[in-house]
Amino acid sequence: MFIENECGLDREEIRQALKIDPGSMKKVLLIPPDITRANSGAGVITSLYYETYTAAGVHVDILPALGTHAPMTREEQLEMYGDIPQERFLVHNWRDGVTSLGEIPKDIAGEAISVEVSNYLLDGYDLILSIGQVVPHEVVGMANYTKNIVVGCGGKSFISASHMLGARHGIEETMGYVDTPVRRLFDYAEKHFLSKLPLQYVLTVTVTNKGKTDIIGLYSGADGRESFLRASALSQKMNITTVERPIDTCVVMLDAKEFHSTWIGNKAVYRSRRAMADGGRLIVLAPGVKGFGEDAENDRIIRKYGYTGRDNILKLVEVEKELQENLSAAAHLIHGSSEGRFEVIYATPLLSKEEVEGVGYQYMNYDEALALYGSLSKPGFNEDVYFITNPAVGLWKFDKKGI
Repeated sequence: MFIENECGLDREEIRQALKIDPGSMKKVLLIPPDITRANSGAGVITSLYYETYTAAGVHVDILPALGTHAPMTREEQLEMYGDIPQERFLVHNWRDGVTSLGEIPKDIAGEAISVEVSNYLLDGYDLILSIGQVVPHEVVGMANYTKNIVVGCGGKSFISASHMLGARHGIEETMGYVDTPVRRLFDYAEKHFLSKLPLQYVLTVTVTNKGKTDIIGLYSGADGRESFLRASALSQKMNITTVERPIDTCVVMLDAKEFHSTWIGNKAVYRSRRAMADGGRLIVLAPGVKGFGEDAENDRIIRKYGYTGRDNILKLVEVEKELQENLSAAAHLIHGSSEGRFEVIYATPLLSKEEVEGVGYQYMNYDEALALYGSLSKPGFNEDVYFITNPAVGLWKFDKKGI
């Protein structure tokens, strides 16, 4: 099923398009994204499946695809998915709660990589339904599809290896592209391991305008790869913005409900970097950012090593055991550095000047930043300042090359 409507689909149109049929199923697992992808449209889709399946007597569990993110609060669950009982939610543990399905061999990946997934995926479900948004992504090129499983519900080994592979390949050569080294890893995992699971995909493409998010593409069916390719084509058309000139001053707003750390908030860096002018200033208004990592260990590593550039981090990986054991954090440090090409300036009331500058960024007082830029509301150029209302919804670039 492929539906595209640039005017957006309402709840009833989505329900009818999905054609949800409980059949003889007894136990179903839904895997939507977490609150950091609130603009995915996955919340309404998850609630529709839950309502229909439970009304037919099917047991439904929901496993948010946290990846390395912090578990969702009850308030976030209610806001994202509606009034689904808390006991129906499972929590993914990427460090300890996974099982290996096998290995991608060394001759394919340069090293043997264990493909790990959450133990919950092996718990006897009749159907595992992965729900996610296709949008430009810094590690794999275009999220979602199998990323929701091998990263969102994946384990430390695969997450670390794939993120470092993406970092070595280069973020600017990855974001917005369908065929990337990391996507090829995911494709191998799908063919050799994930295909053995009762797994199906529902993919969305969304646009956000004036604070309202619309699903403009909805894709599902037995052929997840075809759904992904069709969704990617629409996302490349609708979620990538080509600016008419390099941006000297860019202001990015991070919603306090979604962005609590630079681990997630650095979408401001990832998604704008291809549009930034050399010597430019990227000012991140981050009222909810209170730390760096989504867990204590990654937070500690970021504070210790900082966003100090690809070459430096790769050298440190060669000699520092804790980086070797936490390659996803090392990759994040690479992705989050501007490589000295432009300034990254964080304005948050929840971190001190010393903390922000300690990881290699510049600091701006949040109240002063609001006084300067708080009146911005129109996306795009406002005279000499370019404003991005939410970096999670797309990619901005200056070059005229096709994606």
